[in-house]
Amino acid sequence: MNKLILSLVAAASLMAGCASMSAATAPAASKDGMLVAANGMTLYMFDKDAADSGKSACNGKCAENWPPLYAAEGDKPVGDFTVITRDDGKRQWSFKGKPLYFWAKDQKPGDTTGDGFNKVWHVAK
Repeated sequence: MNKLILSLVAAASLMAGCASMSAATAPAASKDGMLVAANGMTLYMFDKDAADSGKSACNGKCAENWPPLYAAEGDKPVGDFTVITRDDGKRQWSFKGKPLYFWAKDQKPGDTTGDGFNKVWHVAK
C-alpha cells in the first residue's frame, strides 16, 4: 500500500513539473493599470495599427523611436498575447490584436512620456 501511495505521489509530482514546463509565460504584466514588459518598461499601442490585422504600421524610422516588443523564435501565444510577423520578418508581441511597443525616450520603469504622443500613441492597458 505504501509503495502504491509513493508511486502515485511521484507520478503526480512528475506531471505537475511537466505542466509547469510547458506553460507559456506572458510577455507583459499589468502594473498600476498599464502593461509593462519584463524589464518594467511601459508598453504602448499605436492607433494606426489595425486590431487583429497581424501587421505593424510602425516600421523603419518609426520603429527606431518606438521599438517593438520582440518575441523570440519559440514564443507561443498565451492568453490575450499573440505574435505577429513584422515587415522585416521579425516577430512582435501583440495584446488583444494590437502590436506592443516601447518608447525610446522613456528612461526608467514607470515612465510614460510617450502617452498621447501625436495623439496616436497610448499606454497599453
